[in-house]
Order: sequence, then C-alpha cells, then structure tokens
Amino acid sequence: MTAESKQLSERIDANVEEVYAYARDPANLPQWAPGLGSSVEQVDGQWFVETSGGRVGLEFAPLNEYGVLDHQVTLPNGEVLYNPMRVTKNGDGSEVVFALRRMTGMTDEEFTRDAAAVAADLARLKQMVEGPR
Repeated sequence: MTAESKQLSERIDANVEEVYAYARDPANLPQWAPGLGSSVEQVDGQWFVETSGGRVGLEFAPLNEYGVLDHQVTLPNGEVLYNPMRVTKNGDGSEVVFALRRMTGMTDEEFTRDAAAVAADLARLKQMVEGPR
C-alpha cells in the first residue's frame, strides 16, 4: 500500500551545486533543519542526529550529479524512514523539493504539523544558502 505524500518546495537564489553541497552535508543540519535534531555527529563513517526522541541514524544517497538528496532516518526503535528530496536548476537558481510521506496512524493534524515543519526547514535552508543579500 502506498502512503499519502505532499510535495513541499523552496526556490533558492543560488546555483544547484552550492545548494546541493550545503544541504547534503549532515554537519549543516542543525542550522537549517533544527526540527530534525539539535546536534549531529559522525561515528565510524556513520552520521547520527540527537533528537527529542533519542539518537537517530542518518544516511544520504551517495554523492551524485543529479541533485538527489534522498535520505534515510533510522529511528531508535529500528524503523527506517525514507525521505525523497532533490535540488534542481530553476532559471539562474535552484529549487529544492521534499516529498513528505504520511506515516501510518498519523492524524491530519500531525501531518499538517509535519508539513509546516518541513516548509520552515526549507525556508531556513534558503536563508542559510542565500545569506544576507
């Protein structure tokens, strides 16, 4: 069975390579995606994020020329969440698109809250990459 999903996007006034490099570096996550976690660390080549629900594993798609930023988050209970994400060229700048998937049992209110959190994270990504202009 497929899950309901919602596409969230943000246009960024920076080239694809710059946006991709910044967003795919897990060390930058606390600055643009604080909802995911407060701190990030790398242990033996694997990335971990400290969240309000405990320590989670984080793995991005391998470095690629297509702007694919898909990533898996492994929850403390072992459940793995797959998060499709991509940065593409849009005119002289870029667009980041995140496909938010509704988790089983999630209420409408929770799904709406998650969508707002992702939208806020993408807006912060825009601010961080564009910097003061």
